[in-house]
Amino acid sequence: MNTFFDSIRRTGFRRGPQRLLGGVCGGVAARLGANVMVVRLLLLLAFLLPGIGWVLYVALWALLPWQDGSIPLARALAR
Repeated sequence: MNTFFDSIRRTGFRRGPQRLLGGVCGGVAARLGANVMVVRLLLLLAFLLPGIGWVLYVALWALLPWQDGSIPLARALAR
C-alpha cells in the first residue's frame, strides 16, 4: 500500500492553500496552473451529473495529500 500512496505523492498534487472546504479544488488548480474558481465551477457542474461529482470529490479528498504530504486515506488505514 505504501508504494501506492508514494506514487500519489510523486504526482505533485497537494491540497491547495486556497481552500474553502477540503482544499481539493485549490490543490488541483495549483497543480494544473488553472484559476481556482474555474476548477470549482467545473466541480459544481460535475455535481449535476448523477453521482459523478460526489464520487470524484470524495475520492480526491481521500487521496490528495495535505501540504505536509500526509494522505487522509493512508492515515485511516494505518489505524
